[in-house]
Amino acid sequence: MATIEPAGTERTVLPGKPPFTVDDLLGFPDDGNRYELLNGSLLVSPAPTPLHQRIIYRLQRLLDDAAPPGLEPLATVNLRVTDSNFYIPDLVVVRAEAASNVELMFAPRHLLLAVEVGSPSTTTHDQSIKPFAYARAGIPHYWRIEPDEGPALYTYRLDGDGYGEPAIHKAGTVAHLTAPFPLAFDPVVLSAEHR
Repeated sequence: MATIEPAGTERTVLPGKPPFTVDDLLGFPDDGNRYELLNGSLLVSPAPTPLHQRIIYRLQRLLDDAAPPGLEPLATVNLRVTDSNFYIPDLVVVRAEAASNVELMFAPRHLLLAVEVGSPSTTTHDQSIKPFAYARAGIPHYWRIEPDEGPALYTYRLDGDGYGEPAIHKAGTVAHLTAPFPLAFDPVVLSAEHR
């Protein structure tokens, strides 16, 4: 058994022992934490903050309004890359056919875009681990949103086996994006208070 003690919470005893598999995760308790796997090692993060949720919701609406027929944005889906690599992107864009047919876990081939919204507990993962993992899985586009930067949007495009340097779109300037489909918005709208 493994024990997880996120700051300020009670001890959670997890069944199994490292290295973990996706099948092990299915037996974990629903304790409010997000459990992901990197080569069988647990990546644990707490439930998202209200700001984090606001950014995901606003971006999902923007993507949904701009998406052509046949594509659909979805929040917090299960992404099974291998038996020992499992992630929960904050937001993805998938083909609508996959969204209708996948019951529990998407495969990398289903995703056109994966998005992560930064938080103090996930910064290292979102800036270094996730770009490497998503590129290695063959996901064509990765976006990273940093709330503390205004927010700022970092967009990555797959080039061979990895993502090139990201394009950076700062709050106060309209980002004109072409992939996975045309979309233009100022990143500041993602975190602005409700109108």
